[in-house]
Amino acid sequence: MTDIDDVRDAATDFLNSEGRSAGHVAIGVALTVGFALLATGIASGVLRPRRTMKHVRNRDLPVTEKPRGAFSLVLPAVFSATTLSAVRVWNAPPRRERTVAMGLWAAAQTVNAVWLGLRPSSLWQQVVAAMSSAGLAAAFAHEARKLDEGAGKMAAPTGAGVRVGNFLHRKADQASAERTLH
Repeated sequence: MTDIDDVRDAATDFLNSEGRSAGHVAIGVALTVGFALLATGIASGVLRPRRTMKHVRNRDLPVTEKPRGAFSLVLPAVFSATTLSAVRVWNAPPRRERTVAMGLWAAAQTVNAVWLGLRPSSLWQQVVAAMSSAGLAAAFAHEARKLDEGAGKMAAPTGAGVRVGNFLHRKADQASAERTLH
């Protein structure tokens, strides 16, 4: 039985759910995962009509399509980390800071989905998209940290995460450059 208790204690610590009912935790998981999936669906085009125009591919144009390859593997992890952070915030004691943090998280998810769905092509649109997304993410991480240090750390992008993403991208580029047709 101690193994089950250890797992339960680890899950309680991980989800910041000390003193919360299983129903409260389940609602928080369902709400945050559901909202994140909805935002991802909007961003990926699953929930909007398909365009009939063919996209022109030109390496000189800004990148306006969803990432592929190694970087596309990193994005779900980033979204998962912010969703887990939001679950930890949801499970924090009810306070004004929790409401503010959850509102910022929902706003960040929505803004990210809209920008990813719009696929901004001009430099200024891309700058606005990056700044608004980064600003909301930073504001959420700041508010989350007030409630739960672990949630704030999960939500805040770190240099290590950027290094991992860049490493994966370099390896993918090297692998594709080494492939030759014979």
